[in-house]
Amino acid sequence: MPVATLALGSNLGERAAMLDQAEAALTDLPATLIAASSRHVTPALLPPGAPKEWDISYLNAVVQIDTALAPDALLTATKEIEHALGRRPGPRWSPRLIDIDILAWGDTVLESERLTIPHPEIAGRLFVLRPWAEIDPQWRHPASGRTVADMLADLEAGA
Repeated sequence: MPVATLALGSNLGERAAMLDQAEAALTDLPATLIAASSRHVTPALLPPGAPKEWDISYLNAVVQIDTALAPDALLTATKEIEHALGRRPGPRWSPRLIDIDILAWGDTVLESERLTIPHPEIAGRLFVLRPWAEIDPQWRHPASGRTVADMLADLEAGA
């Protein structure tokens, strides 16, 4: 089965409990949890002019699962998990109980109306790269050829 890498984040409510529930729900899918990073507290990523009340730190983690689900089916399942855990549609960048993003699907490259794999913003997000580097620093981006460790080092160095 392919290994899917997912980012989990929460900045409302009981953040750690929300990540625990998301991880548990992922294992209820036709999937097996094979790795989970530690939890990282990170500042909210906000656009200029965002409301002050949106500036709430996140708790982030990265997990890897073996799954027989196709990428589009996994996206549907993650959105169902988010809904079941209380997430409701809101403005982009707004606080959320839970956010589950598909970062990678092995070495698959996919672009559709619903989903882009690998996630197009991986290389610029410390809150993704730091936890991911704990569990799979040698994962190599299939388009750029750069590893998670390389992307993290560049981002931390300000490159």
